[in-house]
Order: sequence, then structure tokens, then C-alpha cells
Amino acid sequence: MTETTATPGIQAHGPSAAIAAGGRISEIDMMRGLVIVLMALDHVRDYFFNGAGMVGVGGALLDPATTTPAIYITRWITHLCAPTFVFLAGVSAYLQFAKGKPIPQLSRFLLTRGLWLIFLEATVLSFGWSFGFPYAFFMQVIWAIGICMLALAALVWLPRMAVLAIGVAIIAGHNLLDPITTEQGGGLLWTVLHEGGPIIVGETPIGLVAYPVLPWIGIIALGYGLGGVFTEAPEKRNRTIFFIGLGMLAAFFLLRFAMVYGDPAFPTGPEAEWKDWREQSSLGAAIMVFFDVQKYPPSLQFTLGTLGIMLTLWPLLTRLRGPVASVLTTFGAVPFFFYLLHVYLIHLLAIAANAAMGRNVGGLFDYMINVFIHPERLAGLGFSLPWVYVAWFTVLVLLYPLCRYWQQLKARRRDWWLSYL
Repeated sequence: MTETTATPGIQAHGPSAAIAAGGRISEIDMMRGLVIVLMALDHVRDYFFNGAGMVGVGGALLDPATTTPAIYITRWITHLCAPTFVFLAGVSAYLQFAKGKPIPQLSRFLLTRGLWLIFLEATVLSFGWSFGFPYAFFMQVIWAIGICMLALAALVWLPRMAVLAIGVAIIAGHNLLDPITTEQGGGLLWTVLHEGGPIIVGETPIGLVAYPVLPWIGIIALGYGLGGVFTEAPEKRNRTIFFIGLGMLAAFFLLRFAMVYGDPAFPTGPEAEWKDWREQSSLGAAIMVFFDVQKYPPSLQFTLGTLGIMLTLWPLLTRLRGPVASVLTTFGAVPFFFYLLHVYLIHLLAIAANAAMGRNVGGLFDYMINVFIHPERLAGLGFSLPWVYVAWFTVLVLLYPLCRYWQQLKARRRDWWLSYL
């Protein structure tokens, strides 16, 4: 066993000899690969769906008055992605320790990788989303993971169960902060922590915090705190993960039926007419509203529902074999490499596809500004939903050989910089 005598906290969650000997857990890569594939669908929809895919920001894609079942499912299923990414980032951090990485080294890695992700989100990725200069800062899941890693770099010095308790407390309690406005909470700081929204310098908006970080810190801490479950023998691990998922789903349904806590969209306020699932005119509309819980930031109900689904799927992943398992494992083994490439590929394909139709593609440059401030510039662009799925499949086919090459390169070589991509 690796020496872990630096602090009592480190001794309290020493590494697992089983994991140290056993290497990667393939189901983690498969689960990460599954949500990467779904994430790509969401981003293809953003750029390819009729008249600007992101016109649905604010709920239109999930509003039963304006959506269809196919559009609703296409949007809703991608809600599974971000919480799973962040949760698995926490699990993976714990497994690095369980394989023998000392806490000081793990903390340093989380700190440097977190800063690297924030830098890339603010530069390479923000430009990739926009294709304009000066571009708007679009701080979403990569930024959130980066901030979460900075927080986890400090939390890993605590006992694992203390990290778990902190994660549960943040996830369960942050909705108590919903009434606090940006003005009351300290301006930009509160925008970053909990409310989200535009980043304004003077009177000029220069970006958007799509992923306020406090709830996501809770999710990465939850993943780290539950990391010990992933070090158990496979049969016990699979059973425990499944029942944790069932417990989360039970809590989701209990809170959703009660409508008393855990999601800001209660039957009060300006959205009450369609946010109260009990007041809908049809069963289909009621089901749509029932499952439409807040992602930005992720409410308690959102986190319980999405992670509950993914964790109950875990036993199915343990039985998955053949080409599908291989493809998901490849994508999941190189998630950031995939993410970096797919942003640029989707944006370029959207420009090429619309240009091939003889359309003015100017709106696809400075895209993020146009989506939120000048949506009229996106009029006439985009394709119907079936073509969104064709484009999605095309993106996956084009990226697979590149991801396979990168996966094999990382398996052959141990250069330090490869762990940052």
C-alpha cells in the first residue's frame, strides 16, 4: 500500500490494492463514451436545427406548447451528459488515488488540469463556438469541470466521507439559495457561483456563464466521495451502484410529486402556467413538464433524475460487448480530445452544409452573439430534425478514427502532457 501518512484525512481513505492491480474500469469509459455521443447530438442540434438550434434556450424545446415529442426527447436525453461527466471526473480522481497516486501529487494534478481547462474554455473553445473576433466567452461544461477540479484539489486533503458529505450538502441545499439575486449576492461572483447569466464589463456583455459552478462542485465531490464504491469487487460494485441509482430516482419522483423543494420552477411566478405539471391540459403535456427540471444551474431534482438514470444503467454497461462497447470505450477514453475536435467540426460542417444550400452563412460567424442578441441573423439557416441526426452520425463517423488513434497513442506512451488532452 502506498504510504499515506501526511495527514489523518489521507489515512482515512487509503488506496485500494484491487484497483491498483486492476487498471481501468471499462464501464467508466463506456458510460463516459455514451454521454459523449449524446452530447454530440445536442451540439449538432445547436448548429443544424432549423433557424438556430439554440433558439430553445429558455425552454421552448421542452415547452409542450411549442415542441414535439421527437424534439423534446432529442433535447431532454442530452441532459444526462453534463452531470455524468462531472460525477465521473470525481470518481476518476478518487481512482487515481486508489491506484497509488499520493494526495499532494493528485491535488497538484487537479489544480493544474483545472486551470488548463478554464484557459481552453476561455480561448480555444469559446472561439470554436463563435467563429468571430473578438469572441464572447462562453463558459459552460469544460469551464465548470475546471473550477470543480480546483475545488477538488483542496477537498482531496479531507477524508473521503467528509468530501461525500460536502457534496451531498451542496447538491441537497443549494436550492435554498435560489431567492438570492445577482445584485444581492455580489454581482459577478454570484453569477459565477449560482445564478449564471451574462458577464458584463461596464455596460458591455462580453460573455455568458452558462454553468454556474456551486452545484457542479457538489456533483464532483459526490463522485469523489462515492469513488470507494468503484473500488469494490465487480459484483458488489455493480449492485451498489444500481441501488444508489434507484435511490436517487425514488427521491426524484418523491420530490417531483410533492412539488415542495428541489427545483425553482414551482407553481408560482411567471412560468407557473406551464411549469406546474399538475395543471396541464393533456397527459402528454403533463409528462413533458414533469420531467422538465432546471439544468442551469442543476437543481436537486435535475441531479437526482439524471444521475439516477445513469447509475441504474450501470449493470447494463457491464454486459455490453462487441462493436458498440468498443466504440463507446474509445470515445470515453479520450473525452477532452473528442470535445475539442467536435466543437470545431460541427461548426465547420454547419457552415458547409448551409453554404451548399446557397444560404447566407454570415450568421454562423459570431454565432454565440447572434444566438442571444441577434437571432434574426440566423433566420433561414438550419435543417429539419432528421437531418440533424444524419449530421450527428456523420460527426461520430469522422471523429472515431481520430479518437481511436489518440486512444492508442495514450496507451503506448506515458508523456505527462498526454494526460491534459
